[in-house]
Amino acid sequence: MSQAGPGAVAALESPAVATLKRAVELDSASRFQESLVCYQEGIDLLLRVLKATKDEIKKAHYRQKISDYMERAEAIKKHIEKEREDGKYHQQIKIEENATGFSYEKVFQDYLNETVTEVWVEDPYIRHVHQFYNFLRFCEMLVKGPCKVKTIHLLTSYDEGSGKSQQTSSLEEIKQSLKNYGVTLNVSFSSSIHDREIRFNNGWMIKIGRGLDYFKKPQGRFCLGYCDFDLRRCHETTVDVFHTKHTKKT
Repeated sequence: MSQAGPGAVAALESPAVATLKRAVELDSASRFQESLVCYQEGIDLLLRVLKATKDEIKKAHYRQKISDYMERAEAIKKHIEKEREDGKYHQQIKIEENATGFSYEKVFQDYLNETVTEVWVEDPYIRHVHQFYNFLRFCEMLVKGPCKVKTIHLLTSYDEGSGKSQQTSSLEEIKQSLKNYGVTLNVSFSSSIHDREIRFNNGWMIKIGRGLDYFKKPQGRFCLGYCDFDLRRCHETTVDVFHTKHTKKT
């Protein structure tokens, strides 16, 4: 198999450099989980550059860079694992006003795996139509995997106004739909709930300032972002991620 020419190598090198530059920036900001993902993606891209390069001097340069980045990525991985074990892990992700690329899949993907079978959602505002759809969309993500969720616990507050019957019927419909997929939804209500947090039984806990309701309304019914929430603009909020060995079971 012939190796790629200089133009093709440059086309491969550019995204590798950009990804690794982002990894270093996130690393410097102590956003270790995000930086690890970028290091891994950047290393993979750099390995493709190495494979396509003919010049032996450049090859040696790329090998050294790959080695350095792999060493740093491994150190970050060990650091994250230690903080998880010590129950000290904390990462904060800031979602800027009008930012895109923060669908539930993107926000939660690093914390969901096949060990997740039970989920707790505490959110006082699951009352209006768009909030029911947000919760439904979150449930759809869980059902699709890779986790094997069997039970979802929702703690929210009652709509004391005219929307009470809609709240009850909407959550009941979601409950019955989940049942068809072998998932039990337990709904509880509290008049004093204020915090918004999501916990998985693998130890991850995610606190979002606005709960699940951080998406803006689409600009129109036929605008990008109406269906694909990676393209939906967001309200400004923060996502705090923690890990603990002791997760609430009831």
